Amino acid sequence: MIKTTGLRKSFRSGKGRRATTVDAVCGVDLDVAESEIFGFLGPNGAGKTTTLRMLATLLIPDGGAANIAGADLLADPAEVRRRVGYVAQGGGTCDDVSAREELVYQARMHGIGKAEAEVRAAAALEAFQLTEFGDRLCKTYSGGQRRRVDIALGVIHRPQVVFLDEPTASLDPQSRAHMWEEVRRLREDGMTVFLTTHYLEEADALCDRIAIIDHGQIVAEGTPDELKREISGDVVAVAVNGSASVAAGLLAAESFVRELDARTEGTLRLHVDVAATAIPQILRVLDGSGVDFGGIELHRPSLDDVFLNKTGRSLRES
Repeated sequence: MIKTTGLRKSFRSGKGRRATTVDAVCGVDLDVAESEIFGFLGPNGAGKTTTLRMLATLLIPDGGAANIAGADLLADPAEVRRRVGYVAQGGGTCDDVSAREELVYQARMHGIGKAEAEVRAAAALEAFQLTEFGDRLCKTYSGGQRRRVDIALGVIHRPQVVFLDEPTASLDPQSRAHMWEEVRRLREDGMTVFLTTHYLEEADALCDRIAIIDHGQIVAEGTPDELKREISGDVVAVAVNGSASVAAGLLAAESFVRELDARTEGTLRLHVDVAATAIPQILRVLDGSGVDFGGIELHRPSLDDVFLNKTGRSLRES
């Protein structure tokens, strides 16, 4: 449903002699299957939104090619727009109209007749659990309710592909979990969902496959489990009270430590083959050297470990 080859976009920053070129997206290749929830994971400024806006025809690529739902992005952008829905990160609801009015108007903008638009609006209100307040002004809605209206607006014309830019940003945990259910329902209805996120847990729990982007380039792609399997072994986190650099120097010299990350203040993350045998050795090293530590935890490899492995830094910190 989505295939891109060498997609590129640059922007000019500054004026005159001080103007510089910023490469926002640097040759992105994607292949997204039908009825898939595909996650685009990366830190802020990595190129996620720029890529999504190109795929949704809101930005013209500087180079590369893309085919969306069978339509050529560069040769026939109007047909791409007919086949996709787009939900921006900032949302699109207006304060002084109701959700029902918004939905009818949006359907009419897609060329749908008035009677059918009203039928679709009612169906969307029910599907997104908005019926009981669908005729209230949008300014009275909670953040989660407004976000559900945003997505309903993006799919009122029943697109083949829907692009969601950070669909759960700024939502509380309960609203975020509810939004995950809505996204899964879109897939069950036959839509292909392409979403951007910087939430590791969201990408892990929600997406069939993900691509990790950093500095405009894809650094990893696959299912969450496939990517985590690339990071073999276990991760042991050690909270250090005092000089973490001393503890890091001691543990880095041990043969059972394959990799050590000390960039999180007060915590060392050690990649080891088998945590069950490594943890007693870690305790002996620290106790024998008089290092004061606050605790030790076992972690299975996460998407943050994948990002760390591919880029040399933590996505959480980014």
